[in-house]
Amino acid sequence: MSRTRYSDHSATRLDVPSSYVDKKSGRERNEGESEPSHKALQDSTTLYVGNLSFYTTEEQIMELFSKCGELKRIIMGLDRFTRTPCGFCFVEYYTREDALDCMKYINQTKLDERIVRTDIDPGFKEGRQYGRGRSGGQVRDEFRDDYDPARGGYGRRVDR
Repeated sequence: MSRTRYSDHSATRLDVPSSYVDKKSGRERNEGESEPSHKALQDSTTLYVGNLSFYTTEEQIMELFSKCGELKRIIMGLDRFTRTPCGFCFVEYYTREDALDCMKYINQTKLDERIVRTDIDPGFKEGRQYGRGRSGGQVRDEFRDDYDPARGGYGRRVDR
């Protein structure tokens, strides 16, 4: 009789920040660290929410994200030139626990027919609500070749 061996599987935690580091933030990830060493990130109650439809409203975000706790505010991401939504927002909670619950329960769920991504953010500062792409929106939309009606059609490639 053969014996099945089970390897040690550990579950991935859903309430910890991703490995992404914003180059403009001035912070870096130290080798071997599970979380960035930035104090603002470790105490933050703000989430970055990405992959939103351009047509998702603040009311839809409020309805979904308030299920994890009381919201302090929502800041919609805007195209730098047209001032229209461009697919991301910041959601600020009153407590860190509510923000971590949101990462556990809402990250990778559907909102307005799109799978949204959430991540702990070091905190909103004026100016961060605008897209960083050369076209005014998000950089990733400038490299997209497929048709996505929820994100304005085809990507907005800007010649360099």
